[in-house]
Amino acid sequence: MMKSLTTEQTPQSGLWKWVCVVLLLVIGIAANTYFAQVAGALRAIGWIVLLAACAAIAAMTAQGKAVIAFSKDARLELRKVVWPSRLETTQTTLMVIVLVIVMSLILWGIDTFLMWAIGWMTGQRG
Repeated sequence: MMKSLTTEQTPQSGLWKWVCVVLLLVIGIAANTYFAQVAGALRAIGWIVLLAACAAIAAMTAQGKAVIAFSKDARLELRKVVWPSRLETTQTTLMVIVLVIVMSLILWGIDTFLMWAIGWMTGQRG
């Protein structure tokens, strides 16, 4: 049996919603330029309201619903993460610092040896 398409399921309705979002953003940019002499705080409030309206319209599209579902799934996965304790974090940080110092000393030694060897081969060092 064939499912009838409602207005929310048609690709054209999603396209029109995205056109409205873009149009609102263009109007916001034009208004921000036109009202440049108005206090920045008032313009910021206007942008917050405009962006909230754009987000609400975009959330009604298929892509917007997918982003919302992805965000919810990501939040659930983030809750499952086992975070390291303060002690583990401190120990790992100290190990990284020690290894960086050791590797820098090794590379400094190799560089010094190579500079000495090149100087010896070219006769620039005694």
